[in-house]
Amino acid sequence: MRLKLEPDLYHDPHTAAANMRDNTTSTSQSRRLSSEFGSTFAPAAIGEENTDEEMLLLEEEMRNSMEPQVPETSGREKIVISQECELITLMTRVKGRFDLTTSQIMFTEIASLKDDGQRHDFKFPIGQLRELHLRKFNLRRSALEMFLTDQTSYFLNFTTRTRNKIFTKILSLQPPNILYGSGRSPAELLKSSGLTQKWANREISNFEYLMHLNTIAGRSYNDLSQYPVFPWILADYTSEVLDLNDPKSFRDLSKPIGVVNPKNESEVRNKFDGFEDPSGMIPKFHYGTHYSNSAGVLHYLIRVEPFTSLHIELQSGRFDVADRQFHSIPQTWKLLMDNPNDVKELIPEFFYFPEFLKNMNRFDLGVLQMTKEKVDDVVLPSWAKTAENFIAIHRRALESEYVSQHLHHWIDLIFGYKQKGPKAVESLNVFYYCSYEGAVDLDKIANPVEREAVEGMINNFGQTPSQLLRDPHPRRLSLDELTIRLLKLELRRPDLTLILDRVHCTACDLSTDKDPVVYVSTPKSPPRSFLQTSPDMLITVTKSGILGCHSWMSFDKERGFLLEIDATTLNLKNRKKLTGPFHPSVTLNSKLFAVSVDAKYIYAGGIWDNSVRVFNMARGKVVASAINHFDVVTCIAMDNCGSYLVTGSKDCTCVIWSLSTSNTVSQPTGSNLQPNTAALNQNLAGNVVGSANVVHLTNNLTPKPVHTLYGHDDAVSCVAIMTELDMVVSGSLDGTVNVHTIKNGQFIRTINPIGCTGCKIEISFITLSYQGHIAFSALDDTSHSVHVFSINGVSLGSKYVSGRVTGLTSSSDYLVVADDAGDVTMSRLYGLKPIFDIPLHVPTQTVVGTVGNTHLLAPLRDGSLGVIGIQQPIAYKKHTVLNV
Repeated sequence: MRLKLEPDLYHDPHTAAANMRDNTTSTSQSRRLSSEFGSTFAPAAIGEENTDEEMLLLEEEMRNSMEPQVPETSGREKIVISQECELITLMTRVKGRFDLTTSQIMFTEIASLKDDGQRHDFKFPIGQLRELHLRKFNLRRSALEMFLTDQTSYFLNFTTRTRNKIFTKILSLQPPNILYGSGRSPAELLKSSGLTQKWANREISNFEYLMHLNTIAGRSYNDLSQYPVFPWILADYTSEVLDLNDPKSFRDLSKPIGVVNPKNESEVRNKFDGFEDPSGMIPKFHYGTHYSNSAGVLHYLIRVEPFTSLHIELQSGRFDVADRQFHSIPQTWKLLMDNPNDVKELIPEFFYFPEFLKNMNRFDLGVLQMTKEKVDDVVLPSWAKTAENFIAIHRRALESEYVSQHLHHWIDLIFGYKQKGPKAVESLNVFYYCSYEGAVDLDKIANPVEREAVEGMINNFGQTPSQLLRDPHPRRLSLDELTIRLLKLELRRPDLTLILDRVHCTACDLSTDKDPVVYVSTPKSPPRSFLQTSPDMLITVTKSGILGCHSWMSFDKERGFLLEIDATTLNLKNRKKLTGPFHPSVTLNSKLFAVSVDAKYIYAGGIWDNSVRVFNMARGKVVASAINHFDVVTCIAMDNCGSYLVTGSKDCTCVIWSLSTSNTVSQPTGSNLQPNTAALNQNLAGNVVGSANVVHLTNNLTPKPVHTLYGHDDAVSCVAIMTELDMVVSGSLDGTVNVHTIKNGQFIRTINPIGCTGCKIEISFITLSYQGHIAFSALDDTSHSVHVFSINGVSLGSKYVSGRVTGLTSSSDYLVVADDAGDVTMSRLYGLKPIFDIPLHVPTQTVVGTVGNTHLLAPLRDGSLGVIGIQQPIAYKKHTVLNV
């Protein structure tokens, strides 16, 4: 998802494009996309649909030719295959060369250096490859899409035969972190993923499921002609308040958008029945336009670059006339209902990206003919006050009970059994034949001019996604059915926010009130798509530094959850203690520790020599250490991928550390695990005289400093990092929050808490949501408060809390706050509207987000662990099994 705006250093207001539009009549002669096809293809171009057979042949070919490459023992890099190809970026093809070596994948643009110095070259280690998908481009099965562990993706177009060879060669290198790479068809992939069952059981959201379906069916953010498609879900754009419990507020999801208005049904049916092609080549169709194409995507995204420039390019150098532009959501819906030939569905941005509704670049988009009103920001429905408000309500509508119960009908139309054949005819859901997979074979067109024309036609018209289901899609459980099946213990537990009326808290003794737990972590597994698993571990650190590795399972069919306490924490002789020594001024707290994604190592700050230390989880011994700060490290955070670490210090700076080598290099053995005492003493002695950048215990586990981030005037108190969004945020005792990028270490903006007054304002905790919301707690001379800002710096809400904040985390679309008054509250990230409050009666040390979306964990100052989950019959087994 594209969430983050970037500074446009060479901003073009497109004044010339606006002038050209204004100097022409309303019947502009700019190149318009035909609403109906006026030409046909040569008989040789008509293809045969043989997707499944081709996939089976490819899978067989891969099995036969797969010869695992033996890594070079000499350490020299060797080229495995090199091939010319095209990098697809939205509507642009960039010619270049693809090179695969024994350790890296790279693309080099062939064109000479541009004036602005921008090139599309990329290179990454093969260990970063997470998914490899076969794709089609212009209806030809000739492309590959690569997804990396940091969520970056690249779309490359080859010839069909070359594509298959490249695909096989990449897999033969056995990338260590790859989750999906096979020649199976999209339908087989969906079936094997288990996603449909997860969605039906409410284990994943409607938004997540639709994104998965789009990705599996070949839709991509990299290709405008195959952009992800989402449904119009609402029918009420005029009420002052939107009632999400009223079925009349919603669109009929069982019908194609062209016939949601019953008045259009007869016209659409008559058009199909009355269609005759003299050549006998073109099958009958209901719609000459498509629900997703390049022009439709640009129509919605016209206010955001680079889509503005692409829109102008498509319109032969000018903006389209104002009346044809996307200027009002209520008006767009009204026109859809009145015109059966306009069948545009939505794009995902309607559910997460408020900026596309604002004319932030101040483009001159013209004046409406009838009202003489200037087109600027998009006119919102009456029930939405701001663009952010619209996105928040629209997202809630997507997850509402009505949509949950009817979404499978829309999936049948777009991805399922009503996409083609007799059921499509019956459902009034047939589009022009060239939009379907396998309908056109461009390789059979010898004439290059004709071939280019056909490619342009396919590209502009739109392409139907790959068919994923041949049978009706199962419906989702209703909330009532879900509750019943949960009580019968027939299901794994869903997101606890669905059943907050059954939430209950249980305390588990992990330590004592003299040495309470200050840090809890359920290690994040490497980013997973539909193979989400998590290590069965619960890591704790107490106030005195005692390390515990407990066995944790967030679901147990009979008892609720399982927690087997690490016996070594109770044994004075065998217990693992993190030896710093920690700086005398440091009191151990939750912000000083981070656990690796594989739960093998724990990273610690607060050390007296200003270092970051890496401890082995199994033995609690130091295995690596690095110094890049001039004062004590006060906070530390790790990303979801296990690629980067960020530390904050009393020296007012943050350092981004790379952990990439530790992801792929095996753990050192033998004496390498023991610290080199002589080297340690020598380096510590050097550090006394202020020698920063000293690195001791250097091995392949040592974090490597990438960037030092400046901008605070006082000690950094909290940090958070998200590699997927290329962002680091840091809070300071100077009362500011700074946002930087990871890759370039570039400063983006400073955020100040709203409403805080007095001489001393401190930022105490900070967290990032999966959508990039920046949430932090602040305290001034008189109050404690919590604030949420969007990824682009827009305030989404602030609130006061009763006590000093001791923990802050995001979970799904919610913010969880713990305070020293003993309360844990859960609020919506937008507006901070409280939806849940549970008194724990004991002050908390910190709080951990939902584990598998099922439990909240809050270490308490009396030494116990507060476990919040969905209430079930309670059963106990000695002290190792506890339940809610």
